[in-house]
Amino acid sequence: MKFVAKSRFGIAGVALLGVIAMVSAVPGARAADPACPGGKVKYYRNPMGTPDTSPVPKKDSMNMDYIPVCGDEAGESPGTVKISLDKVQRLGVRSEEVRERALVRTVRAFASVQFDERKQSVVAPKFGGWIEKLLVNATGDVVKRGQPLFEVYSPELNVLQQEYLVARGMQGQGQGVADNRLRNLDYPEAEFDKLRRGDKPQRVIAIPSPASGTVIDKPAIEGMRFQAGETLYRIVDTSTMWVMAEVYEQDLAFVKVGDQAQVTVNAWPDRPWPGKVTFIYPSVGKESRTARLRIELANPDGLLRADMAATAEIKTPLPSAVVAPDSAIIDSGLRQVVLVERGEGRYEPRPVKLGARAAGYVQVLEGLKPGEKVVTSATFLIDAESNLRAALSAFSAGEQK
Repeated sequence: MKFVAKSRFGIAGVALLGVIAMVSAVPGARAADPACPGGKVKYYRNPMGTPDTSPVPKKDSMNMDYIPVCGDEAGESPGTVKISLDKVQRLGVRSEEVRERALVRTVRAFASVQFDERKQSVVAPKFGGWIEKLLVNATGDVVKRGQPLFEVYSPELNVLQQEYLVARGMQGQGQGVADNRLRNLDYPEAEFDKLRRGDKPQRVIAIPSPASGTVIDKPAIEGMRFQAGETLYRIVDTSTMWVMAEVYEQDLAFVKVGDQAQVTVNAWPDRPWPGKVTFIYPSVGKESRTARLRIELANPDGLLRADMAATAEIKTPLPSAVVAPDSAIIDSGLRQVVLVERGEGRYEPRPVKLGARAAGYVQVLEGLKPGEKVVTSATFLIDAESNLRAALSAFSAGEQK
């Protein structure tokens, strides 16, 4: 009896094992693979990239194991890379979330300080004569408008003064003619007042400064004879200076008239001078490929001097857009790609269209959405593996065709 019971139990056990074996042989019921969390293996692909796949683990002709493809990877983009978490830590992979914000583009340019062309004056009498006495006799002297510069003897002026007095005594139209002749020669107003009062004509007259400023050139020498139109003094008002900046051609799109600028010079590197872009010159240098900007700034204390080397910074706010770190961009010259983190060690290469760059970030016009994470370090290591996988996928697709 005992022997019979024992035999019946053995027959039932064998039947149970047979059922389990049949269930295991049903297609789609695959053993768990440690490469996929939860054992969700969709199929196994050839390690050399050929289109051959298998529903169960196997080896190829070179005794290489087929690579498991997880169920959550089957629909991913070509070139997607999966890296184990411990390898992510060893590679030092870092990610950063992209977000939408407004950047400020700073354009830096080398520049030089120049005199304001609109505040330069020359003293070039419209008559000839001799300089009897120099009242301002040194380059660099500061003068005021109307201040006498030199005394001159001019036979031509003496004759016109006598004609004016004669015409004045006649009280006729000749007085107006004589008056105009003197005015046409820029006869000083102070000397006119003396003639109107009836004073005798002076042998020498004082020529006043036409503007306030600094004497930067003085060809005049006491006792010299000069011709009509000859430049004797050059005077510049330095209360306002121009800064001529050289901006690279690719930065022109970020600069416009009216932008605020900060200018520093080598003599006082810690002191910025605020200014404004007032003009963009209409040409670009053929060799330097730079455009000239004119920045005007105040110089009340006179510290800025012509031909000083300077650096100009122009800050331009950019419209709000999705931005990513510069280090996240893999740029091949013709194509720009970022690696998007998909979670659980998966990284998807994605082409993007870029905009302006500023402060270590770049605008992403197409390809990314706010909230997605992009790889900012070890990008080239991951990209190399991604390119290899994409190449194998393309090769496989070609074989299938």
